[in-house]
Amino acid sequence: MTSPFANPNRPGVPPRLPTPPTGWPIGSYATYEEAQRAVDHLAAEDFPVQEVMIVGVDLMLVERITGKLTWSRVLMTGAASGAWFGLFVGLLLTLFSPEPGVTVGPVLTGLITGVFFGLVFAAVGYGSARGKRDFQSASQLVANRYDVLCHPKSAEKGRDLLARLAMRPVNPSS
Repeated sequence: MTSPFANPNRPGVPPRLPTPPTGWPIGSYATYEEAQRAVDHLAAEDFPVQEVMIVGVDLMLVERITGKLTWSRVLMTGAASGAWFGLFVGLLLTLFSPEPGVTVGPVLTGLITGVFFGLVFAAVGYGSARGKRDFQSASQLVANRYDVLCHPKSAEKGRDLLARLAMRPVNPSS
């Protein structure tokens, strides 16, 4: 019989294909941080944590709006990202240059070319959206709760350890 917690070909390595979680629940937490704290506690108590997994239940994609997009913001961002890429290419050209030492020519050329193409690509991308997405955002995948599951043979011991953890006060500095 193979363990659902490990790859049968390489012990301790998760399976490559998406595999539904298995095991017995030994704890349920409102935040990922609390679930992580629980697993840290198990590890500190010499519990075999390779038999444990944290499972996010009821997943949600949360998109937080961080600001309004304007032409000036789009062009500044495009120029900045193009400048970084151009600087990188310029430095690479300098490394493989037949002349010894750092020369300013390839670096400056890469920087100017990067800014130009960054501006062009940013303008084309924003202009083609035609005002359909005039905001910036950051996305997160979050769960309604986080369950800690454990291999059945160790579940009772894991529950006991986590019950002791739940009785201790939470220390914000840890």
